[in-house]
Amino acid sequence: MMRPLVLAVAVATVLAACSKPEPVAEAPRPVVAQKLTPVAVASGALYTGEVRARYESDLAFRITGKIVERKVDVGAVVKPGQVLARLDPADAGLNAEAARAQLAAAQTDLAFAKAEVERYRDLVAKHFVSRSVLDAKEATFNAAAARVAQARAQASVAGNQAGYTTLVADQAGVITAILAEAGQVVKDSAVVMRLARDGEREVLIAVPESRVAALRKAGQVEIRLWAQPERALEGRVREIAPSADAATRTYAVKVTILSNDPTVQLGMTANVILPDAAAGALLVPSTAVFEHAGGSAVWVLQADGELVKPVLRPVTVKQYREDGVILSGGVQAGETVAVAGVHKIVAGQPLRPVAPARPGAGA
Repeated sequence: MMRPLVLAVAVATVLAACSKPEPVAEAPRPVVAQKLTPVAVASGALYTGEVRARYESDLAFRITGKIVERKVDVGAVVKPGQVLARLDPADAGLNAEAARAQLAAAQTDLAFAKAEVERYRDLVAKHFVSRSVLDAKEATFNAAAARVAQARAQASVAGNQAGYTTLVADQAGVITAILAEAGQVVKDSAVVMRLARDGEREVLIAVPESRVAALRKAGQVEIRLWAQPERALEGRVREIAPSADAATRTYAVKVTILSNDPTVQLGMTANVILPDAAAGALLVPSTAVFEHAGGSAVWVLQADGELVKPVLRPVTVKQYREDGVILSGGVQAGETVAVAGVHKIVAGQPLRPVAPARPGAGA
């Protein structure tokens, strides 16, 4: 009796060991979701550029010399007539002194030649000397007068060059670049500093060939600073480069900022937006769109009780922008899409929606 009982227990144990355990239900994964709402966005084109001064001047010394002093740094705000740098004045001072000495010598020769002419005129009147001798003295006098004029001009040039040892600002503005330092020997006309003048500001952008015609026709455009994205500034296309850049094959376009806003600083990054804004466009984060079967798609989240399930939805992309992607078909306002980790989502997988973090929110 015991043997059949033991055998039955052993068979039951073996069968229990060979049976598969029941699968454990997978916990729903959290997913960052966003509800689609229509917004007013410029769907035509958006270009990023840099705020610059409309007028920039390269400052240079007008003579060759050694820089002995630099009085400003990059970012310095300067006024007209303010001293920016100085050259060693020794050589220029000696040249000016030599020119003055030559002028004095020429003036002495002129005074002697004038006295000679007057004496010989009296002698000719008394018939003591011939007229030809007087003509020679008058020629000498005229030559001496010409040498005085020449020496006076050279003295003026030497005096000006002595003044050129000081580099001064000709306009009010901001120093944007320093290209030479104290102790360096620079040639005349070599750029030492760059001055961005006060006044009109503009944004420099690079535009592809396909958009040049649209920019030529555009009247006013919209400008938004990265530092102040909520503010819209008015702009106007002022200049389009006549030829494309050899490396990027894009055209440089200068957009004038019409409003005189003191908060617009040089070097700021700005977005230039064409005035073809489309109200009601659907703008989604670029992380929500992925490639699928040769096209673009998003995961639309459909409610399933307290959870959601993803449904693959092909979409039509109208424009890729720096602040997201504009969709023109495939989804509708009010639907919710996944905006993060889309490549790890599986169709029908239970998900737990999580609101996206607000910019600037920290732990």
